[in-house]
Amino acid sequence: MHWFDPFGSIKFEDLTSLPAVSSALPNDPMKPNPDVVRFLFWDQEPLHKETINLTLPSFVKLFNSGTRHIITSEYNSDNNDYIQDTYGFIPHYYFFHGWAALDWFRGYNRSFLMPAPQQRTITKTFIAPNRIVAGARQHRLLVLYHMFKNRLHNNWISCPETCPAENISIYDAVGPLKHIYSDIESVFAKTDFPRCFPGESNSPMHSCWLSLFDQSAESLLYVVTETVATGRRQHLTEKIFKPICLNMPFVVVGTAGSLEYLKRYGFKTFGHLWNEDYDNELNDVVRIEKIGLLLKELDQLSPMEKQQIFQQASAVSQHNFDHFYSGGFENILWAELTDMLGAMGV
Repeated sequence: MHWFDPFGSIKFEDLTSLPAVSSALPNDPMKPNPDVVRFLFWDQEPLHKETINLTLPSFVKLFNSGTRHIITSEYNSDNNDYIQDTYGFIPHYYFFHGWAALDWFRGYNRSFLMPAPQQRTITKTFIAPNRIVAGARQHRLLVLYHMFKNRLHNNWISCPETCPAENISIYDAVGPLKHIYSDIESVFAKTDFPRCFPGESNSPMHSCWLSLFDQSAESLLYVVTETVATGRRQHLTEKIFKPICLNMPFVVVGTAGSLEYLKRYGFKTFGHLWNEDYDNELNDVVRIEKIGLLLKELDQLSPMEKQQIFQQASAVSQHNFDHFYSGGFENILWAELTDMLGAMGV
């Protein structure tokens, strides 16, 4: 069995193995053995061809015999097909981030950090936290472009001045996107950065806990800018469960079919209140444009209309909250996990 340590790494030099890989062992696990079965867990981070081609060639060279399985958190993914065709791994899937969210967000349903939905007064259209905005997550810059160009600044929007992962300024990061929107640099130049929530500096990491309770309580919906928003694949993270655990509606900036993917796990969405056709759009850029248009339309509503929509959304929000915290979601995850283990012959 093989996995990466520390958490979040996908570098070959961070590979951990059980049993440990050592030529000192009597039965050297690196020696060719056609009967050996290997399981590589690449379930914490998304798959990108660039990182696949950096890591897996070394793995295959070192462990060049037997059967290789790879366990990922990407569903219906071109990347899994590529790994199978190129490196001979048998791909398997389970919703790792669903399990992570159940662990990280447990107990908040018994706290009083967030007002009950019926006690909230909606003064903003949305909250949209953003931290890593460059590199493989530059789709968030496209979301922000529409927010700023459509003059939606009065909502709760965060964005760093320098991307903490890529160490590149926001102004330099938007440069490669000029071929999509020729005015993107000027739009960002008119906006002050960093955009931080009260009490924060430069968009700190919030992955493993809930936060921003006051800002969320004022917002009609939560804009979930997911880690992955391009290509044919389904890959949701703990981010989608933040509005669910805050008992509020959401819009998801993810890959096509993200809402339908979420419904597979028993959750409901808000197509009865606004247009969710963006989820069916296969063109990644156009899908984000449709989300930007939706946010603009909702932002033009009166405070009373926003309050009414929030109240109309409460039945679905409560269903999602209860499904997450009352065991329904966990039961689905258990069934999925046992089916995967069975398919692996474990």
